[in-house]
Amino acid sequence: MRSNPVLSWGVLSLFLACGGGSPTPAPLKVAVAPAMVALQYGQVQVFAATVDGAASTAVTWSVVETGGGVISTGGSYTAPAAPGTFHVQAALISDASHNAQATVTVTAPQAGTPSLGIGGNLNGYLPFPADNPWNQDISALPADPASDSVIAFVGAGATLHPDFGSGLINGASFGIPYAVVAGTQGRVPVTYLQWGDESEPGPMPIPVPPPFEGTSPTDGLPGDRHVVVLDRDSRLLYELYDAQLQGDGSWHADNGAVWDLDSDGLRPYGWTSADAAGLPIFPGLAKYGEMAAGSIDHALRLTVPVTRKAFVLPATHWASSNTSASAPPMGARFRLKASVDISGYPAQARAVLTALKKYGLILADNGSAWFISGCPDPGWNNDDLHTLTGITGADLELVQMGTVHTALPTGPAPVLQTFTASPTAVAPGGSATLSWTATDATRFILSPGPGLVRGTSIGVQPAATTTYILLAEGPYGSTTGTVTVTVN
Repeated sequence: MRSNPVLSWGVLSLFLACGGGSPTPAPLKVAVAPAMVALQYGQVQVFAATVDGAASTAVTWSVVETGGGVISTGGSYTAPAAPGTFHVQAALISDASHNAQATVTVTAPQAGTPSLGIGGNLNGYLPFPADNPWNQDISALPADPASDSVIAFVGAGATLHPDFGSGLINGASFGIPYAVVAGTQGRVPVTYLQWGDESEPGPMPIPVPPPFEGTSPTDGLPGDRHVVVLDRDSRLLYELYDAQLQGDGSWHADNGAVWDLDSDGLRPYGWTSADAAGLPIFPGLAKYGEMAAGSIDHALRLTVPVTRKAFVLPATHWASSNTSASAPPMGARFRLKASVDISGYPAQARAVLTALKKYGLILADNGSAWFISGCPDPGWNNDDLHTLTGITGADLELVQMGTVHTALPTGPAPVLQTFTASPTAVAPGGSATLSWTATDATRFILSPGPGLVRGTSIGVQPAATTTYILLAEGPYGSTTGTVTVTVN
């Protein structure tokens, strides 16, 4: 039977009229990931928004509930210091009626246990023992006789400046970030390009993405480029200076240091660190979580333009050729005079100034005059912090310094008396115990392996024949020893 040509053309016309030549546009949809998350006070979570069916995918971020935390323009959310269920919203800029929300449940953290993540809240944890200089109340100590001349040298009229806050500065976060990681965090190799002989060897537990000071860990731009990581479970602190992330996931840096946060033990005199004064950076940073919890209970890190070729404890290194007695040595401690009225300052600035009266500032690096270091956080109010510029050098005083070291102190260098393995040969999968004895050593670093080791022995399980290197450090130097465990 032949087909009816009129019917065939009618069906074809109907098909074309139904839009057979043009696909139906996808419906406009906004989504937020993760859709649900549980956080502790002050913990940070980065949210991402996806937009389908729109020419412009730009969104604006907000927190639905008042007091439910803060979120940056890039989706970085900081939980409030209060429990509750809150909602983070991403709305299409071109049409805010198209939006999506994520649910955030915020709970109180266990006291003294830092929260994981970049900028993780310390929850009352204080690095280093209570008697450590960073944690020392210096409000009642006498002023140094050289206070007036040193203040004048740095700048009596120069103003205090918070070198931290919220938002970005030239594309980089405003301050020195840090990350809190678990003891299970994977470790990556570190190669030193400058002061490797004054550095602790890697690998180090640097997460991805890293807590990086600058615009990008791979852009190679000049700057201090610090990386600061706290291992919550081992209570070890890892810090790099001028760090550059490599394509294979390893790092290059000019210097690196590992700190035992349970100990006051010194690295060798004359060694630099990720800071020019040979000091750790992390304990001297102003952290939003501390301020929000009520107080900053430690000294803060300070920079000035010109330092002296000298140091006072807790610093162990100088970075200057200036020998003027009016130039402050590294480690010099300043405080806000008790007579300065801070009652009219906003809460965030007042918390900083209260810390400056009780714990003071420790000079750690060359930089701009009276610059205070802190961590970036969207919770900081930059306008509040800017009021700190109402304080000038004349409002500060130098705390009595004690011994000013213009030459490196001398004393007995560490000696490794023994470094042994038992057994010295193992079957595949077998383990051995490394043991050592030493004199005049305060710190031990084992590589390859866990890095800083407490005690005088440790178990190892080499996958192949391995030569272990033990670095013994003390205030007056360092030494190394080796032992090989053979895998049959």
